[in-house]
Amino acid sequence: MKYSFLFLFLWGVALQASDWPRFLGPTGAAVLPESNIPTTWSQTENLAWKANLPGPGSSSPIVVGDKVFITCWSGYGDKPDAKDMAKLQRHIVCLKLADGSPLWEATIASTVPEDPFEGFITEHGYATHTPVSDGERVYVFFGKSGAYAFDLNGKELWHTSLATGSGSRKWGSGGSPILYKDTLIVNATDESQALYALDKRTGKQIWKAGGDMIDLAYGTPSIVESGGRTDLVFAIAQEIWGLNPETGKMRWFATHGLPGNISPCLIHDEDRVYLFGGYPTQGSAAIKLGGQGDVTATHILWTSKSSSYVPTPVLYQGHLYVVNDQGFAICMDAKTGRDIYRERVIDSGGGRGRGKPFYASPVLIGERLYCVSRRGGTYVIAAKPTYEKLAHNILADDASQFHGTPAVAGDRLLLRSEQAIYCIRSVK
Repeated sequence: MKYSFLFLFLWGVALQASDWPRFLGPTGAAVLPESNIPTTWSQTENLAWKANLPGPGSSSPIVVGDKVFITCWSGYGDKPDAKDMAKLQRHIVCLKLADGSPLWEATIASTVPEDPFEGFITEHGYATHTPVSDGERVYVFFGKSGAYAFDLNGKELWHTSLATGSGSRKWGSGGSPILYKDTLIVNATDESQALYALDKRTGKQIWKAGGDMIDLAYGTPSIVESGGRTDLVFAIAQEIWGLNPETGKMRWFATHGLPGNISPCLIHDEDRVYLFGGYPTQGSAAIKLGGQGDVTATHILWTSKSSSYVPTPVLYQGHLYVVNDQGFAICMDAKTGRDIYRERVIDSGGGRGRGKPFYASPVLIGERLYCVSRRGGTYVIAAKPTYEKLAHNILADDASQFHGTPAVAGDRLLLRSEQAIYCIRSVK
């Protein structure tokens, strides 16, 4: 009931109960009640439809009513001979949920120069931010090319540039936009070392927050209600911030000490927030919510060396479930940070090629965790403090990478690869 109230409070419009309108679902927790999503599938089993995409991407699909929205890029870096940065363009694609048929597509020429397609940016590309919708419009962020709003029929409503800078590593940006009341909140820390709140109707800036110390902050901001107060909570290297979402002003902060890039989203319950990430030293921490000023000495409840590099863990019944960059599934006690189990779920490299095996975040459906690996298929794991692998599913005809977190719409599970979207559904 608490999540239902917060969901309506944040969006203020009548999104349908089965919608998946943002990264990690309606509440940003990637948790939903029991559904008839199958645990097994393949190219010939429980595959309702497949829709080819105009280019690759690492963003996740969202669902609004009978529509699926996804972003991609093309023209530069998507093929071996695509070496002209001036041809880079982004796409937002709208598909029919029932059968995957195309409804509309908007193509946006990229603002150049972009970060070159080399180094770490080749791991995720130029369409990494997941769209968000309030049920009337869909909002997208394309890094140096700015933020856009479209109506649900594909009409562009506004475009706002949020600067064209680059972080110290030139890795591109990745955090997804979120909605709070009538504002669109965007992590543009790579482009301008700042968070922005934009009027969702016009795209005009309401506030801007940040500073020179922000770098390599790739997470999606969180709206957290605790103790009668709503905070915008955001993690950067070394620190976590609690801001007033109405003004962007700092309310509290804590020094967590994790260096390098922070990619996983924050997870929270009623009185604490859980932080994961860091590079090359990784770790996790639990921080008590609320307070004023520097709360490091009083509000850090525990720290651990167990962590996740990119995927956001799931919190369920007092346990944190993690899939990490070494191919391990970890269950942690949320109260103490202690590991309950650590089991290898996948060989390093994801079964095909090299690199970290998981970028997608796990999604909890009922008591089953759906964990999409980059190259080795989807693993279904029991959400309980004893490790149990329930299924391993591979779409054998698609050798591309799967970076996007699944979306769930009723009894449909939507997977995105660099080539296509797949709708998984019990097919009799």
